[in-house]
Amino acid sequence: MKSRFITFEGIDGAGKSTHIAALTERLAQGGAAVVNTREPGGTVLAETLRGLFLHSGMDSLTEALLVFAGRRDHLQRVIEPALAAGQTVLCDRFTDASFAYQGAGRGMDLSILETLEDWVQEGRQPDLTLWFDLPALMAAQRRAAAREADRFEQQDLEFFERVRGGYAERAAAAPQRFARIDASLSVPEVAAQIAAVMEARGW
Repeated sequence: MKSRFITFEGIDGAGKSTHIAALTERLAQGGAAVVNTREPGGTVLAETLRGLFLHSGMDSLTEALLVFAGRRDHLQRVIEPALAAGQTVLCDRFTDASFAYQGAGRGMDLSILETLEDWVQEGRQPDLTLWFDLPALMAAQRRAAAREADRFEQQDLEFFERVRGGYAERAAAAPQRFARIDASLSVPEVAAQIAAVMEARGW
């Protein structure tokens, strides 16, 4: 079976985790060998950097450098070997998150992020990005009911609306790769949207 690299994006509280698990099961039932991973994280080094990224104060450039360092290790140790072996990789966040959070959210110069993307990824992009889109207020309500906030989740609604806008810009720039999912709907309705996207691609 052909390898596929599928990423899940959206602001915190969008409900990605539930649907990553469901899609993993669906693909496995269809005979795919599936690798589940996440960013920041996915390797021993990148998980260590994740702890610093989520819980230590730093400026936007330091954030970006940390996450792209972890991404490089993640690509080399997990993502590229899995794809080369014909496996399907499902990744909770990838580079679009850097453009949305550090770029749109923090106001970082996008040209720096573009340079890091070129250096680290050497042309590798997801085959499909499922963007879980919903208003910042609804996402905040979901987060408050689910868990204690990390330093990103403690940001105000304006920050998350900027992040949401950053995702919208990335989606507009790569419509062939992005599929917008209305994450404000119920779990079954969101699952149906994902199934429709997969079926449309013959997956």
